[in-house]
Amino acid sequence: MLAFLLLLLIGIVSATFGSIVGLGGGIIIVPSLIYIGPMFLDRDIPTNVAVGTSLAVLILTALSSTLTYYRQKRIDFRSGWLYFLTSGPAAMLGASLTGMFEAKRFELAFGIFMLFMALLMVARDYMKPVTIDWKIKRTFTDAKGESSQYGYNLPAALLIGFFVGMISGLFGIGGGSLFVPAMVLLFGYPPHVATATSMFVIFLSSILGSVTHVALGEVDWFSAAALGPGALIGGWFGARIASRMSGKGLLWLLRVTLFLFAARMIIGAF
Repeated sequence: MLAFLLLLLIGIVSATFGSIVGLGGGIIIVPSLIYIGPMFLDRDIPTNVAVGTSLAVLILTALSSTLTYYRQKRIDFRSGWLYFLTSGPAAMLGASLTGMFEAKRFELAFGIFMLFMALLMVARDYMKPVTIDWKIKRTFTDAKGESSQYGYNLPAALLIGFFVGMISGLFGIGGGSLFVPAMVLLFGYPPHVATATSMFVIFLSSILGSVTHVALGEVDWFSAAALGPGALIGGWFGARIASRMSGKGLLWLLRVTLFLFAARMIIGAF
């Protein structure tokens, strides 16, 4: 019972943070499963199973957030489907490669990736969008009637979609922490539209990535059942917070958490 409640809490916290910044929460779930398994579940959870479980739970997180953002009319479905053209198949490819990593090497790679994400989340507050005259231009009007203009071209959008999908399937994370900065800084998306659209793409990609992990037997169903309700609650709650406040305090808490997790995984890999 204690293990179930702990996993439920982890699901709520990870999904809340994930929805606010569009990253999906897997970056908290994966290391949590790896480290709490021996202590509270009386068994080790291999890295590939932690990734598969995280990606399965991510479906619920992204679905909850996507529905909330849909009601707020923040999702650019047209560009979202474009990113999914490459992110979906890439998520399946990444998922199929997870099991090839030796546990210590995966922990090291994941720790370095988390450190990079934490630094990126700090740096993006000081970055400014580049000015590029993209071939494809989009105008998006949100629920408040505010119109925004941004643009992209097909090769760049498809390449970013593939890269983010690969990372998502390989590490069991949403990939929004990469998607959102690229959409905002490179293509000029408004942050709230980028976050909402990112969660929509994550929802679609996580389904395909999860199918691969399920087929390979890389999902811990007890953990997924405990994390799932928390993911639904956190996904809704995070999207609500994102629509009402900047969430800067929560973002700094997430950054510190990522730094600590990254340090723990990198040190543990040696």
